[in-house]
Amino acid sequence: MLKITIRFLFVCLLCPFLSNASTNVDVIAYGQEEADPWESFNRSVFSFNETLDQYIFRPVAVGYKAVMPSIVDKGVTNFFGNIADVVSISNSLFQAKGGQAIELTTRVMFNTTFGVFGFFDVSTSFGLQKKKEDFGQTLAVWGVDSGPYMVLPFLGPSTIRDTSGIVVDVFLDPQFYQSDSLGVFVAKKTIWFIDFRADLLASENLIMGDKYTFIRNAYLQHRDFMINDGVVDDPFADESFEDFDDF
Repeated sequence: MLKITIRFLFVCLLCPFLSNASTNVDVIAYGQEEADPWESFNRSVFSFNETLDQYIFRPVAVGYKAVMPSIVDKGVTNFFGNIADVVSISNSLFQAKGGQAIELTTRVMFNTTFGVFGFFDVSTSFGLQKKKEDFGQTLAVWGVDSGPYMVLPFLGPSTIRDTSGIVVDVFLDPQFYQSDSLGVFVAKKTIWFIDFRADLLASENLIMGDKYTFIRNAYLQHRDFMINDGVVDDPFADESFEDFDDF
């Protein structure tokens, strides 16, 4: 109960700060300077992360992909995805999405029991789709502005709001309480990161133009998509396009 109380007080104190720190920056304005007022600093951190990735993270991910059987690789991804679903359950409740919380709870139960602790994703075959919710999305639903775009050392693209959400999600992660020490928790997250980075190898060729700008815009658009549950503005839905229905 003490931990829960501390977390609640932390969130209550954090939300007003985030609202003031946003400086009325609209991160939905993709590619506009207003979304990235700290670009010079962000590019420096981005360059630091790229150097780490080039000499450490990517080589490790390539080696992991080379030696790990595909079924084990997929199983590790499923295992950590099952744990992430627990975090999504909490945030679904915070966002008053009761039906989604029940569906995700059922999904976790199925994958944990029939899927051997989440190693196999049996829930999807039952029509229980994965829906990712994090505390950054929860803050957005609560009306907290995103704040400026920022690049975090090691962690990559984020915003003021999403960075605060990362902190809270750590306390919602069951691995945090199942680990005997902080070192064990970090070790588990390291394994997850290596598996995650290995899964990104196939997408590297999709990046075009300036890598920093591409990743920034992709991140902001993806976050907008997630926060709005996939409901985005469709410029082709305007009445002026009705004449093209026959085509």
